[in-house]
Amino acid sequence: MPLSTPSRRNEQEVYARWLAWGVRLGFGALVATFFLYVTGLVPPGIAPERLPQLWGLPVDQYIAATGAPTGWSWVARLREGDLLNLVGVAILASASIACHLRVLPLFVASRERVFAAICVAQVVVLVAAAAGVF
Repeated sequence: MPLSTPSRRNEQEVYARWLAWGVRLGFGALVATFFLYVTGLVPPGIAPERLPQLWGLPVDQYIAATGAPTGWSWVARLREGDLLNLVGVAILASASIACHLRVLPLFVASRERVFAAICVAQVVVLVAAAAGVF
């Protein structure tokens, strides 16, 4: 059965609607956190005037010189304006996970086992990647 049949149109529309909202939410978070950073309402962890001398460093030297977080340790440092923007990035990156979880019950209800299995596999891979397994 082709992917554009009426039985799949609903799942596609639901996925697209959720993805659109995820992108809007992520973009809104990026704009808001950038505003907080550039206005100084949330002070940065690294002073902006230091950045030109740090940008050219290899990653390991940059991390040593700045104490920049690695992995998910940025979450504990959200009080720093230069890391706060990662909230928007995380929302954008996780939007597809939310979409897959949203359409999964639709595929189960319509007995589309292959599509349901693909949704589960996508979520497992994306969560594992976010957790640093890969």
